[in-house]
Amino acid sequence: TECVSGCMCPDGLVLDGSGGCIPKDQCPCVHGGHFYKPGETIKVDCNTCTCNKRQWNCTDNPCKGTCTVYGNGHYMSFDGEKFDFLGDCDYILAQDFCPNNMDAGTFRIVIQNNACGKSLSICSLKITLIFEVCLEFILTEELLLEGRIQEIATDPGAEKNYKVDLRGGYIVIETNQGMNFMWDQKTTVVVHVAPSFQGKVCGLCGDFDGRSRNDFTTRGQSVEMSIQEFGNSWKITSTCSNINMTDLCADQPFKSVLGQKHCSIIKSNIFEACHSKVNPIPYYESCISDFCGCDSVGDCECFCTSVAAYSRSCSRAGVCIDWRTPAICPVFCDYYN
Repeated sequence: TECVSGCMCPDGLVLDGSGGCIPKDQCPCVHGGHFYKPGETIKVDCNTCTCNKRQWNCTDNPCKGTCTVYGNGHYMSFDGEKFDFLGDCDYILAQDFCPNNMDAGTFRIVIQNNACGKSLSICSLKITLIFEVCLEFILTEELLLEGRIQEIATDPGAEKNYKVDLRGGYIVIETNQGMNFMWDQKTTVVVHVAPSFQGKVCGLCGDFDGRSRNDFTTRGQSVEMSIQEFGNSWKITSTCSNINMTDLCADQPFKSVLGQKHCSIIKSNIFEACHSKVNPIPYYESCISDFCGCDSVGDCECFCTSVAAYSRSCSRAGVCIDWRTPAICPVFCDYYN
């Protein structure tokens, strides 16, 4: 019945937050705290999402699974579950010789942690890859990776179903079935499996069924609440000890403060573009823990491994961060080229 002071839009229009008025179907979409205009696209895993009338319309392509192990026993499963597990036994990291796989198995990856120094920090890995393919018979081949590659074949003349390559600082092994394995020859392992392996794998990396809540499924097919019990169920050797996770920084306050200073790069504006897509806190905390555990391989190597792990997760989320410098974790590309 009377005029009211204020900033309003005509009927059918809404405020755009910048002092203008727009139709409702021109409202932006939100992802990771960022606003996107109608028609703009983003990448989520291997799918493309397009903003349309305030909603995301995404393609439904099956994506490959990625499992990562880095530093002092830090794991991220195929379905994105993060956990820490230590032990000096041989463990099945991933395989498709599983009860839920009706097809014949093709690969098994066995990993062993080698503890170094008084803190029992991990400084190297021993990895065994076993491949089985059905030719006229069962062929078993092993690659032992421990600072070198050693190949053991039951039939050297048989056709291989894998290839080995050296890319930069990584040893890369690719199988014809769609399993890719990467190792930085230190403490980082990355396993990629094709969408065809979905729900058909098992081990410390989980079953790749799209659900993280059942990732702690033991070898006996029960879901375990204790990470230590889950991990120990996948060991294949009995003459070894079960190492319990401890706070490596508890008795080293000075080193903890120094680690916080170095590892703060993960939370800094250098990685700001990634923070809304990949939570930096778990990587920051594991970086500090590993920094405290370094007593024989050098602080820089432990620190660089953790930051590189976060950088890889950012890359998978579509954010490429150029964080290395001549002073911070340099990689001498000319040498590798």
